[in-house]
Amino acid sequence: MKSILHLKFIALYVIFGFLCLFTTATLTTQLVTNRLMEDTSQTLYREATLIASDYLPSYFTDDSSLYAVQAQLAAMRLYLESSLWFVDSEGSMITSSNLEGTSSPDAIEGFDPAEIGGNQYISGTYHGYFQEEVITVMAPVTQGFSTRGYLLIHSPVSGIEDRCRPIMIPVYITLGVIFFLSFIFLLGVHFFVYRPLRQISEAARQYALGNLEYEIPVYTHDEMGYLSASLNYMAAQLKDMDDYQKKIVANVSHDFRSPLTSMKGYVEAMADGTIPPELYDKYLKIILFETERLTDLTGDLLTLNEFDTKELLLDKTEFDIQDVIKGTAESFEAVCTPKHISIELLMMPAPVIVYADKRKIQQLLYNLIDNAIKFSENESSVTVEVTEKNEKAFVSIKDNGIGIPRKDLNKIWERFYKSDLSRGKDKKGTGLGLSIVREVVQAHDEHINVISTEGVGTEFIFSLSRVM
Repeated sequence: MKSILHLKFIALYVIFGFLCLFTTATLTTQLVTNRLMEDTSQTLYREATLIASDYLPSYFTDDSSLYAVQAQLAAMRLYLESSLWFVDSEGSMITSSNLEGTSSPDAIEGFDPAEIGGNQYISGTYHGYFQEEVITVMAPVTQGFSTRGYLLIHSPVSGIEDRCRPIMIPVYITLGVIFFLSFIFLLGVHFFVYRPLRQISEAARQYALGNLEYEIPVYTHDEMGYLSASLNYMAAQLKDMDDYQKKIVANVSHDFRSPLTSMKGYVEAMADGTIPPELYDKYLKIILFETERLTDLTGDLLTLNEFDTKELLLDKTEFDIQDVIKGTAESFEAVCTPKHISIELLMMPAPVIVYADKRKIQQLLYNLIDNAIKFSENESSVTVEVTEKNEKAFVSIKDNGIGIPRKDLNKIWERFYKSDLSRGKDKKGTGLGLSIVREVVQAHDEHINVISTEGVGTEFIFSLSRVM
């Protein structure tokens, strides 16, 4: 399977790193430079205003010589690392103090004191007098009530860019830390999202191929872990269902094959003369017995299939459960008489009206009483008792037969299951009777319990909703 998602994560990580670096190198650098230019222009303007108002007006009153003005400008040049020009109102140069490698003209061509306008500074080469970009601020020099000149301060932008570089170093370090942390995040996505997804995808592929033994390792208790555990549970359930279906097919095949083989053998023996005519009656009874087994098995399978469709519609009505018990018990008279087994009915004095599917409850009672008679010893009894408690009616079918071993109690509801004792006792049973009983009870949203002691007897108790 191609790691397309993994490659997408890596590609997104690389693109994220490139965009971060590009944004920092361009936008952040420009923003920092612009901020430094604004701070520098404010500083230069304050200094220019201070000089223009405190020192330079004295030049026009002859209180200060040109030499003193030059000395003042030279000092400010060293302090501000900028070129300072002192011009008259027409732009003619009075004096200047320039940075190394720069010079000042005798007069500024096209001088316009209003060219800065509302801005605090202008940037550029200032009429082409500088070889590099500079920030220029201008302050008027007034004497009396008239403007006699202007002080211009030109600060190289390269100096601002040099100040910007040390500031950007921590920014790049921070960016590197963020990129490293994002790499840790990518590793987290890889281990906690991508790898579980790969395992889940592989599990889905294995299940599609029929390998239900494949199990997804679960290391976490988050959504991914829950999904993996759910898929493992689903696979286990599918495997159990598959094994169960195979077991049912095997059991059905065995239970059909045995009587069919027996019937075929007897018919062939009768046809080829191996069995003499005088014994036909005996073997026809055997064939009839095997036919009844097949009929019972087919009927039970159809009944269970009706429940398995999950579309079972119960025809619920109100009826007296005690009447149904009496009628069902009477149908076993022919079976009980040869074995001298009696059926004792412990009924309530008044009718017990329940709300259920009468036909299904008759079938349930028939299966339970039939089992009780099959596994009871001769000269014994089967007790059927009805009791009431709150809104429920409870029916108990108790025998004094061979009982059910403790290890088999949880298995008796399985289809085709027969304990070792029942296999020796009953050759005709299909192993589906108790499965039908459980399905009927569950369809009515009721409960059934079993109490059994090996060698003592068994009691089944189920509940039904009463009509109050």
